[in-house]
Amino acid sequence: MSQPFLFQPITLRGVTSRNRILISPMCQYSATDGLANDWHLVHLGKFAQGGAGLVMVEAAAVAAEGRITHGDVGIWNDEQIAPLERIAAFLKDNGAVPAIQLAHAGRKASMQRPWYGNAALDEADRARGDLPWRTVAPSAIPMEEGWLMPRALDVAELAALREQWRRATLRAVEAGFEFVEVHCAHGYLLHEFLSPLSNRRSDAYGGDRAGRMRYPLEVIETVRAAWPAERPLAVRISSVDGVEGGLTLADQIAFAREAKARGADLIDCSSGGLLGSATAARIPRGYGFQVPYADEIRRAAEIATIAVGLILHPQQAEDVLANGQADLVAIGREALFDPNWPLHAELALGGGGGEVFASWPRQYGWWLERREPGLRRLEGPPLPYRGV
Repeated sequence: MSQPFLFQPITLRGVTSRNRILISPMCQYSATDGLANDWHLVHLGKFAQGGAGLVMVEAAAVAAEGRITHGDVGIWNDEQIAPLERIAAFLKDNGAVPAIQLAHAGRKASMQRPWYGNAALDEADRARGDLPWRTVAPSAIPMEEGWLMPRALDVAELAALREQWRRATLRAVEAGFEFVEVHCAHGYLLHEFLSPLSNRRSDAYGGDRAGRMRYPLEVIETVRAAWPAERPLAVRISSVDGVEGGLTLADQIAFAREAKARGADLIDCSSGGLLGSATAARIPRGYGFQVPYADEIRRAAEIATIAVGLILHPQQAEDVLANGQADLVAIGREALFDPNWPLHAELALGGGGGEVFASWPRQYGWWLERREPGLRRLEGPPLPYRGV
């Protein structure tokens, strides 16, 4: 039996992943002053133990004011390197490529942690000590009524912010990450520049598509220049805004082409998020609802893509790759439900070969392998996840 596409290694520049499964960056809102902690180590570490090829740290803010909430992980100062280094080392020691997403929340900063309301900070948050801060954006347009009015960034501030992206990238290198992603999606700062609904500038950084793309592309160039040539760089985009007058797939195909020309290796194809929280759905959802975006961008922009969004089933993920719709499959909330999703997928697809649990950490696999023959002799319901 041939090895499933999902479990075939892939080499991106000089970095090889053991399979095509990436664990998406998922904010935990559990840091203090941007410092990752034991929660993040265990949260991310179990995905490496669970067999994922690449594990990505949540959106790490390149500036303090670029956090979504007070609980966001940061990479804006050198103190934040050591806890991230600990995480990157654990991921690598357990077989995964350590990855990190760099981000700035723009006008969607100064928010509540989602379990407190997922909206703009209010008096109850102030009482908890979570004070609001001044937000910035391409234009002085609040996300929605009741949200903070952002201050429009001037050209000098844009240059200073590019330097913060550069320094954050160097910190990611020092921390030992081997894969970096620039966050240009979900209504955060770089997405705000791209969308005509949030960018009403009249200077070189606004106006037509080329003007609106200019600053995100400058950031990608900045990150690429600071990031080692042998390590891959991805860009997460919202493939469409899903709102009348917003970004279209044609816009984002054009952006993907330009990002590729500036050194991007992959496009991570999400959607929406310009209005409302990042989890607010304004685009109809179904299994694999964003896969067609990854497929079209891959073909039209001639760049590798990452498919993401309600990919829950192993055969579903396998079909995405087998049909040439994407090069990697990103698993997000389903990995929260099942941190061993990659290992279970391998069992379900019959991709292990030889010992059933050969891919599992030996501390687990040794025991499970010896239990398996007895389980298969038992009468009763089918064994979970097995393809038998």
